[in-house]
Amino acid sequence: MNNNYLLSHRKEEPENGILYLVGTPIGNLNDISQRALNILKNVSLVACEDTRRTKKIMNKFDISNKLMSFNKHNSSIKIPKIVKDLKEGKSIAIVSDAGMPGICDPGEDIARSVKSEGIDIICVPGACAAITALVSSGLPSSSFVFEGFLPKKQIDREKILLEISKNEKTTVIYESPKRLRKLLKELFESCGGDREIIVARELTKRFEEHIGKNIYDAMNFFREREVIGEITIVIKGISKERDFVFNKTDLRKDLKELIKAGLSLSAASKYLAKKNGIKKSLIYNMNKI
Repeated sequence: MNNNYLLSHRKEEPENGILYLVGTPIGNLNDISQRALNILKNVSLVACEDTRRTKKIMNKFDISNKLMSFNKHNSSIKIPKIVKDLKEGKSIAIVSDAGMPGICDPGEDIARSVKSEGIDIICVPGACAAITALVSSGLPSSSFVFEGFLPKKQIDREKILLEISKNEKTTVIYESPKRLRKLLKELFESCGGDREIIVARELTKRFEEHIGKNIYDAMNFFREREVIGEITIVIKGISKERDFVFNKTDLRKDLKELIKAGLSLSAASKYLAKKNGIKKSLIYNMNKI
């Protein structure tokens, strides 16, 4: 029988032998659906990144169910067990620490494995930091690129930063508080300080903030402030038409001001080259004139 027909004629949830990917709040515990609560209450077990964090949701809504740790450290061991349980007719819910499972967490791996075994997966949608930040940023949202957390390996990281600098679409990325300043500096060097950007912090929570009109403003905001909370960054794409006309006198002046502000000659040249669409070497050599 056609799977699409089966999915449109479901019985009361949760059903046996089904894997449920359940969206959970990204900060405000009230951002959870009745359907999600029903699944968490009645599945055979709930697999979660951190049982302590999921327990907070369970306690708030008086839900008592079996919790199993399922995270990037143990997913390779737990996936075969989950597949076995599903084949035996158990219903299982996968939740992340916050938001939609499968976005920057091992939910992606379990979904792939379960699908390959011919087992049905149902998504119970919920909050997502990337979408929440995007639609509240005021930046173009009809078409966008989601990069998640940028790779730590420098060569891979530089490749993504270059793609972001040239992309006409809005880009959404995640970052940890500890690495935010470094990332903003990298974006400054690759995209230019005037590129429109929003740094969203603590989304849906009491102290939610949307910071910065552009990269330069965001850098200044966090220069002397402690960076805390979950961070989502939305970056506007470049215009289809760019003005490549430049004035050497103005560029030389801008170069000196950036160096005086603390940037290295290389970083300042790279920034101005990206901003004006010219070779870095042309600007770099201006410092010698």
